[in-house]
Amino acid sequence: MSKILVVDDDRAINELIKVNLKLAGYDVVQAFDGIEGFALAKQELPNLAILDVMMPNVDGYTVAQRIRQSDIIKNIPILMLTALSDIEDKGRGFDIGVDDYLVKPFDMEELKMRVKALLKRTRQLPESLATKELLVLNNITLLPEQYSVKIGDKVAKLTPIEYDIFNILFQNHGSMVSSAKLLKDVWGYAPDDDVETIRVHIRHLRTKIDKISDGKKYIETIYGGGYKLSV
Repeated sequence: MSKILVVDDDRAINELIKVNLKLAGYDVVQAFDGIEGFALAKQELPNLAILDVMMPNVDGYTVAQRIRQSDIIKNIPILMLTALSDIEDKGRGFDIGVDDYLVKPFDMEELKMRVKALLKRTRQLPESLATKELLVLNNITLLPEQYSVKIGDKVAKLTPIEYDIFNILFQNHGSMVSSAKLLKDVWGYAPDDDVETIRVHIRHLRTKIDKISDGKKYIETIYGGGYKLSV
């Protein structure tokens, strides 16, 4: 049974999430502030963390950052709950290593779908990557255990989501990968309203890759279609 940590200072929402997830068959651990949430994350070792952004004392972004810096829980998926829909706020979370967002108010069925997709993603390779992965191509090397990409003698450290996106582009180098395919292979679903999420991740990923590419632009945007890795 997967264990899920829910951290939200709104007790009514926290309890509602707990009830719905327990009915769906999950073990649920609750915390009502960021300090308690991070402590429970290290103690309970959950399979997934659901964090509210706006909390007193320690906010959700800080908790997410501390999780990503912790050796024992750094790879668990993180779903953020936020009343903020601004894409720059989402970009801040994605750069820390947040896996997905839900904007309040949200439907509980949507929450359960996101949870299921994130847990599935951490347990098995995306369908398109089920065959043996290519790890070296020309001067590019993937470092999966470090979530990093090496170009020549320079290394870029990526978030787990950024690494998964780059890996899919890498395995399909020279061919366009649609936004819908990235959403399906990385997150396990393809909602119509999440294309902007891909754009934010691609922007952060491209910035990191460009810093080690000596002027070469590896990630190409195919407008109206998707993205391509040019090597």
